[in-house]
Amino acid sequence: MAGHEPPGRLPGSTVLKYYLYKATKAVEFYRPVMYLFFLAQGLSFTQIALLEAAYNVTTVLGEVPTGYVGDRIGRRNSLLVGTGLIAVTLVGIGFSGSFLALVGLYVCWSMGYNFRSGSEDAWLYDTLTDDLSADQFSRVRGRGESVSLLTGVVAAVIGGYLGSVDLAYPFFVAAGVTALGFPVLLSLSESDTYEQTVRDDLSLRRSLGIVHETVTNRRIRAFVVYYYVLFAAVLYLVFMFVQPIFESVVVDTGVAPSRVESLLGWYYAAISLVGAGVSYYAGTIKERVGLRTWFFVLPFAVGAALVGMYVVPLLALPVLLLARGVADTTRALASQYVNDRTESLGRATVLSAMAMVSGLTVIPFQLASGAVSDFSSPLLALAIAGLVLIAGSLAVLVWEVPVAAERPSTELGE
Repeated sequence: MAGHEPPGRLPGSTVLKYYLYKATKAVEFYRPVMYLFFLAQGLSFTQIALLEAAYNVTTVLGEVPTGYVGDRIGRRNSLLVGTGLIAVTLVGIGFSGSFLALVGLYVCWSMGYNFRSGSEDAWLYDTLTDDLSADQFSRVRGRGESVSLLTGVVAAVIGGYLGSVDLAYPFFVAAGVTALGFPVLLSLSESDTYEQTVRDDLSLRRSLGIVHETVTNRRIRAFVVYYYVLFAAVLYLVFMFVQPIFESVVVDTGVAPSRVESLLGWYYAAISLVGAGVSYYAGTIKERVGLRTWFFVLPFAVGAALVGMYVVPLLALPVLLLARGVADTTRALASQYVNDRTESLGRATVLSAMAMVSGLTVIPFQLASGAVSDFSSPLLALAIAGLVLIAGSLAVLVWEVPVAAERPSTELGE
């Protein structure tokens, strides 16, 4: 086990298995074509937004209970449950043929990610804590994302070409690759830090108390609004509209519509490549740039870029690539910030609660953007989202500094 290695050293074999697990997440197979798949089923932008809203309502209702289950049954077992649900759901989506069927599948899909969302980071943080390496979380988590995204470079290209044959094929392949995560997860063990916690004391009421204590903590409450409410919600919209915007922009430049799916595969490969490069240096960003500078600058840069691409649509290609490219790294840095201010007991619950907050607040963004897109265009929807991000971020800064300058001893100097 990781706890048997000398203090201060990363648990090498365990971290390598974590990287292997990250490589099985398989989202890039279907991601380049998933919204084209839904549009091909006859769905409108409003119906797609309703699917995403159903996903996030399930997230809101399920995150704290599944985080609680993860804290009770073990983070690895929670990851196994989530992986199984996701693999089965992907097969179902590939065979689906109606909006109502997709709503039901989206609920199952959300539950799968509920089981994985808090438990994954909680397991990693506790495993590193065993070796007095918790301050390496951003570095290891970032490199795990890098592995996942580098795998996604190849997967996106394959998915794009598979989608040009049949838009359902990428979902089937992704289900098979996701299922490969089972043997990897079974080879992992729970951390000593987790095993030594007294889980009998963790009632559901106590879990909700931990969440309340965390989000009302003066050192984190503004960050929750700043990142999990505003920035994460806008990045979610970017994810929703990459494909229709890419299609409209490249077709307007003279590209044949029949080439869109394969080009999307290469575009998403480029997104993954950029994301992998940035994620690999997440630890360096934390140390040299600093969490405070990163989170102060990025929302305003992204907001301004979203407004700019409405004025010059061709800018959408580099803007969406870069916005999606930094999303995973920013999520890892946000998780580091929350982890550093959370005790091991209830950690998965707290991290799930952060996803719950994000899932709840993104719903009005989704519904409004779907309506605007049907009325006008996704470009206008993202431009409005960019303005909301800028105005909201300024309001939070006036209220309270979202990223504290002082740090607990577990954090590296910035």
